[in-house]
Amino acid sequence: MNTEMYQTPMEVAVYQLHNFNISFFSSLLGGDVVSVKLDNSASGASVVALDNKIEQAMDLVKNHLMYAVREEVEILKEQIRELVEKNSQLERENTLLKTLASPEQLEKFQSRLSPEEPAPKTPEAPEAPGGSAV
Repeated sequence: MNTEMYQTPMEVAVYQLHNFNISFFSSLLGGDVVSVKLDNSASGASVVALDNKIEQAMDLVKNHLMYAVREEVEILKEQIRELVEKNSQLERENTLLKTLASPEQLEKFQSRLSPEEPAPKTPEAPEAPGGSAV
């Protein structure tokens, strides 16, 4: 199976599902698929056995897919955690830069913003005893 082109477990699982064939089910069911196709007079016991094997095969596929989905969910959760952390860091940095910027720098920055963008709210920095913003 050529799965190098698929990058996530979900893509591999979908690839595998699309490429299931009779030999997979035949090997999974112990070769019963071919004999059942040829023998139309199967007894009730062999039909039940076949149904059980089909159910086992379906459970195997379901478990494989559930595993792949869980793995993908964990990867996405980790990416979300990293993005939230990065966003918080950038917001703190932005707030710090706004408080450290002089009023002239803030005016210059606001004048550079395009007309469709609203000007960012500037926090009122307390005046230090020397008359400069801190």
